[in-house]
Amino acid sequence: MQNFTEVERIDPIRRGSNERIKDYKEIYELFKTPDAAIQAERCIQCGDPYCHNKCPLHNYIPFWLKATANIDKELAFKLSNETNPYPEITGRICPHDRLCEGDCTLNQDGFGAITIGAIETYISENGFKHGLKPAFPGVTSKKRIAVIGSGPAGMSVATYLLRAGIGVDMYEKSSRPGGLLTYGIPNFKLDKKIVQRRFEWLQEAGLNLILNCEVGKDISISEIYQKCDGIFIAIGAGKPRNANIKNEDAKGTLQAIEFLVNIQKKLFGDSIDEKYNVKDKNVVVVGGGDTAMDCVRTSIREGARSVKCLYRRDRTNMPGSKKEIKNAYDEGADFIFNASPKEIVVNSDGKTIAIEMQKTMLGEKDKSGRQRVEVIKGSDFRVEADVVIFSLGFIPEVPSFLAGNGIEVNKWGGIVIDENYETSKKGIYAGGDCFRGADLVVRAANDGKEAAHHIIKKLK
Repeated sequence: MQNFTEVERIDPIRRGSNERIKDYKEIYELFKTPDAAIQAERCIQCGDPYCHNKCPLHNYIPFWLKATANIDKELAFKLSNETNPYPEITGRICPHDRLCEGDCTLNQDGFGAITIGAIETYISENGFKHGLKPAFPGVTSKKRIAVIGSGPAGMSVATYLLRAGIGVDMYEKSSRPGGLLTYGIPNFKLDKKIVQRRFEWLQEAGLNLILNCEVGKDISISEIYQKCDGIFIAIGAGKPRNANIKNEDAKGTLQAIEFLVNIQKKLFGDSIDEKYNVKDKNVVVVGGGDTAMDCVRTSIREGARSVKCLYRRDRTNMPGSKKEIKNAYDEGADFIFNASPKEIVVNSDGKTIAIEMQKTMLGEKDKSGRQRVEVIKGSDFRVEADVVIFSLGFIPEVPSFLAGNGIEVNKWGGIVIDENYETSKKGIYAGGDCFRGADLVVRAANDGKEAAHHIIKKLK
């Protein structure tokens, strides 16, 4: 270990941008065993590892790095899967530069962080290649828990409940499981076969997966409540934040999540509305997070004539992952910074033809420590657009079955839970984005894990 003075940080090989924009295949190659081992050997094995502390799941990162350096694939696999319900997924999609890698001691000292995410992905995929699988005891308990939603939090809670031998009934309104992981994250970041593989293992372990079943419509929560010993709600946060500008609902304007979901449906072979077709169109994406980058990169693959990303702050203050922003640049996107939307410009038929913008500057810091955005008077300018995609964040939706069953929500629609992840309704728990608002997959995964521990403790 500790060969960081002799070996530089190396990221996984990316497919060339001219090649990868022609398809939706993942763009990163997996590390080979020698490369993963050499990169893992750079770890200095901190006594109080910042990478572990910054990870929401508190993964045993230095331990599985050491096992990888020693080419002990079984130990690395067991350590990685112990604290993480799906490490091969978080290894691909986590914003590592803001979490584990961002707090790596070597990153602080200027040597370049360990390539934690790529090694995490390698550990699982190399283990799968050699026949390793997550271990489950089978359903050994008479207790059953119902999970509403099959996204990141739902997958996680099901994983840890099944590890404890507790049966799980999972209700999903879509025709495929995975929620955000299946429909909201593009294939070029996460191949859907990887998500499906996890569900196949969960079903082998005893998961009863009920698809095309919307709670509150196809089945009531009271019916579910009578069949089980507890319920975990993991319905995500899919309601988009509004731009609050003139003509924001005009023809040619889309919300990020509906665009990504429908393009994924098209890739599955489902029929979609023509309004999601951006081929040969001038596309403008408003926003600066990872979802905005997903929309930008998807539009390029869909054959848009031009793709511009407009963000109200500068590049340094973009909330998206550095690698996703770089990938968008490399694939041909244009960026306009310090620009805030003012109005969607429409023609006589009410169709979008441009977006009116205002230049901005960063002012004094607010209570969170972030600089406020200030509009520069008289700085209006237009950007031609046939399609405008808003990616301004998401808030929880509030289905009627919550209030109808005494489940309290806060002022912005988030489900209120206590320190045990239990809602105001005894025996009903919640976690993930429906509780905290739109956030990282890894935080939803931790919610599911922690909630499962509390549920297990209560059942026993």
